[in-house]
Amino acid sequence: MHRYLRAIGFSKVKKREELRALIDEVVKIGLTENKIEGYFSDRDITVDEEDRTYAELSLDFVHGAGICIRGQFDEESRFLYEYYFPYVRGTNVSSTEDVTVERHAEKESFAGVCDDIKVGVTLIFYLQNIIPYKRLQALKQLPIQGTALVLSALCVDGTIMMPINKNESDKKRIKKAASERNQLIAQARMGDEDAIESLTLDDMDTYTIISRKIHKTDVFSLVDTYFMPYGVECDQYSILGEIMDFHMDKNRITGEDVIFMTVECNELLLEICINREDLYGEAAVGRRFKGIVWLQGFIEFP
Repeated sequence: MHRYLRAIGFSKVKKREELRALIDEVVKIGLTENKIEGYFSDRDITVDEEDRTYAELSLDFVHGAGICIRGQFDEESRFLYEYYFPYVRGTNVSSTEDVTVERHAEKESFAGVCDDIKVGVTLIFYLQNIIPYKRLQALKQLPIQGTALVLSALCVDGTIMMPINKNESDKKRIKKAASERNQLIAQARMGDEDAIESLTLDDMDTYTIISRKIHKTDVFSLVDTYFMPYGVECDQYSILGEIMDFHMDKNRITGEDVIFMTVECNELLLEICINREDLYGEAAVGRRFKGIVWLQGFIEFP
């Protein structure tokens, strides 16, 4: 079983037969004109560089999240299943920086890499839509510029935290400081020595201030948001961010409650999906979400 299958409401699916029934439904809906009213389904097919017909079939089991099946068609037009993964569809453009795509070694899946200044780390995510990439690859049109990246994430362990008390003046000051820091980082990447020195001094000042306050103050009262790599898998991250919007839905098969949250983390907007049973606390706009997420990305090609 995929570890993040429970995030979209399948926490009680334990047997291979139960999983097989879900996969069969996705394939059946994807290969026919039959649809489930109110639920998104999609089919995308292309021929790759080696003249293989490759397909991606998606079906929602919750509004905005579901299971994607990938495989090939043989010479007799029969679909040959390869693997599946759960997904959640993002709703906001997270970055317009250029994205690099690399194939995983074990199977026909891909990882995307985006170096966005405002995040502070290189983003590595699981690519949701590989068919447009394979199509451009077959046409020898890569690399391509002008893409937009929509990020989303699945979570199986999350906590709701209270926000740090900030007035409008504080918010404007923080936003201005973040903008100035991003400009310095951009200049430092261009080789500006003054910018590098300024960033180094700022980091030293921040370290000194936090080291002094940490003895008397809880760390989550000092750190408002963070985005850090987690574990040995490169597309998993530990995050803390502010909840901008949220809603709850039910899995149409199991009836389990699933919560969708739009979280702003290091000026990055993410759509996060989590099973209600795995979320400690009550989600609310303005509160903060803390958890370990599996980062996914949808590249919007021009």
